[in-house]
Amino acid sequence: MKVALFVPCYVDQFYPQVAIATLELLEKLGCEVDFPKNQTCCGQPMANSGFEHLNTGCDANFIANFKGYDYIVGPSGSCVLHIKEHLHAPDQSVADTVRHRVYELTEFLTDILKVENLTARFPHKVGVHQSCHGQRGLKTSQMTELNCPAFSKPGKLLSMVKDLELVELDRQDECCGFGGTFAVSEEAISSKMGKDRVADHQRHGAEYITGGDVSCLMHMEGILKRQKSPIRVVHIAEILNAQL
Repeated sequence: MKVALFVPCYVDQFYPQVAIATLELLEKLGCEVDFPKNQTCCGQPMANSGFEHLNTGCDANFIANFKGYDYIVGPSGSCVLHIKEHLHAPDQSVADTVRHRVYELTEFLTDILKVENLTARFPHKVGVHQSCHGQRGLKTSQMTELNCPAFSKPGKLLSMVKDLELVELDRQDECCGFGGTFAVSEEAISSKMGKDRVADHQRHGAEYITGGDVSCLMHMEGILKRQKSPIRVVHIAEILNAQL
C-alpha cells in the first residue's frame, strides 16, 4: 500500500512531532510511506477568507505532489476536508481522483486499515476534543443532537491504547471556538468558547486533551498556558504511537 503523507503547513512549522508520529505509526502498521517534499499550503486559509478563486496555484501544486498514490493521509481534519471538498483543476477528473484518495488519519486507520490492535501505551487520563471539521465534515464521530447510535473513530482507536483512561465530558461535541479565521475576526467570542471547552476537560480531571486537528489543540493550548494549567495537549497520532 503506497501512502503519501500530507503535512499541513502549520503542523510542519509548529508541531513537526505530529508529522513524525504519523509517519512512524503508518509504517508500524505496514504502510509504505512517502513524503512529497514540494508540498505546501493546501489553500484552506485563502478559501476560508473568501478567496478560493485564487487557489489555482495551491490546487495545481497539491495535485502535482500527490497524484499517483493509493492513499493520501494527513493528521489534520480541516485541511483534509478542504481538499476533499474544494480541490479543482482544469481537468476536474484528475482533481476528483486525488480528492477521493485523501483521508484524515483516524478515518484511514479505522476505515481503510481497519486497525483492531495497537501496541501503544499512554498511562494518563485523556479528554477527546471532537473537532467540527472532523465530526461534521468527515463524520469521524456521531453528533449528539442526532437520535442515532453513537460512534467515535478517535475514541475507538484510543480504547486500544494500554492504560489510557478516557474521561467523559459534559458536552462531547462542543466547538472550541478556533474556526480558522473566526479566531481572528471574532477574537473575544473565540477566546470565550475556548475557555468553556477547556473548563469541561478540567472539571473531569483530564491530564491531556487530544484530537485530530492541531489547529483546535493549538487554540486550547494557548488558553491552558495563559491559565498556567498543568493540562497538556497532544495530537492523537502521538498517543497512538506512544511507547511510554
